[in-house]
Parts: sequence; C-alpha cells; structure tokens
Amino acid sequence: MKFSVSSEVFEKLDNVCFGVIVAKGIDNSLVKNDIVEKLDQSIKNCEDKFKDTKVKELEGILCYRAAFKELGINPNKFMSSIEAMLTRTSKGKGLPNISPIVDLGNAVSLKYMVPLGAHDIDTLDGDIEVRFSKNRDSFIPLGTEETEILEAGELIYSAGDNVRTRRWIWRQSEQGKITNESKNIFFPIDGFADRNYESVISARDELASLLKEVFSCDVKVGFIDKNNTEFEI
Repeated sequence: MKFSVSSEVFEKLDNVCFGVIVAKGIDNSLVKNDIVEKLDQSIKNCEDKFKDTKVKELEGILCYRAAFKELGINPNKFMSSIEAMLTRTSKGKGLPNISPIVDLGNAVSLKYMVPLGAHDIDTLDGDIEVRFSKNRDSFIPLGTEETEILEAGELIYSAGDNVRTRRWIWRQSEQGKITNESKNIFFPIDGFADRNYESVISARDELASLLKEVFSCDVKVGFIDKNNTEFEI
C-alpha cells in the first residue's frame, strides 16, 4: 500500500508538498488528559493571538486561499480545514474533544497553522492518492450517509473510486474517519515548499514524537514533493 500524488497535481500546484506520518499499533480508546491539555493550550493560544484578526488575511492562510483559487475552488465558500479551525478558535468557539488521535492532530495543526488529516488505514480500499477526480467518483460527507457523485476535475484524496477528502483539504469523508477502534493511521500534512515548508516539517516531527511518547506505537515519517511523489505505507 502506498500514498502518492499524481503528476497533474504538481503541474497545477508546482510547489505543493506533504509531510507524511504513518502510526501503527495505536490504542485510541482511552482518555488522554495530556492530549486534552495540549489541545486546550493550542486553542487558547490561537484565541489570544488572533481574536482581533481576520484569519483569511494571515500570511499562513493566504497561500492556501491562493491555491484554492488556482484550483477553481472559492475559498470564501469552501475554507481549508486550517482556516476553518483558526476562524472558529479566534472567535472563542473552541473545538470539541473527539478522540485522543483527532485531538492531538488538531492541537498540532493549530500550533503550526497547517492542515493535518487523519485516515484509518484499515478502511482504505487500495492505495491513497491525491489526484483530480473522475466522473462518478463518490463521496460520503462526514456525519452523513448520503453519497455525493463528483464531476471530473476536483482535487481530492482518494482510495480507489472512494473520495476520502473533497476539495483537497476542505472536508473529510465518513468512510475514512478516525474512531475509538482505529489502530493504524495515516496522517498527511499539506503545505508549500516555498511558503511554509518549515511549518510542515516541524508539525510532522512533533506529531511523530508525540505519537511515540503517548501511544508507544510504531511511527514512520516521510515527505512528498514534485521530486518524490510516492511513499510506502
């Protein structure tokens, strides 16, 4: 099984890059107070720092908004996951506690201002890929049972014909969500080699370290860019 990014993606977004983490042997069923504290601290830091700020005008967010426009996605209608989280936390609305893994990912995502996904490897149907959609690719939005059928040309995370994330880093599917039973997890961190490479790598390395420390699991890290388009999961 592998993670890959199609060549067409780099033709459209030349400097897009991905920090990658694979963690295996996780117990996501127990409450981890130290993770709750990390998320609470990240939320508080964002609220204090950005409470009087227009999040969409932050330098760290502008690169994602520009990429969305290049992809034909309206960033005002479909905010990237990191813009949505920062907007929510800056307004004092916080984030819910979902599970240790999701909370930890959100804490690191907020700290470094990068979108950070999490996919249950055991639910993948084949390789996971960042590519442009084909006609009839299907997507089930998180928290629903209704299937959406895509047209061609939308940037997605996919596993076979199943879309795991729509509009690149906008919304994740019900099929790949992390549950308390998830044990083997793939984390992508999306960024740009010429804009926030250091943040992508710092987020990757800190999350990898915390996963080992908190969950005593096996962790593997990698990096994807136009010169290295595949990673063995």
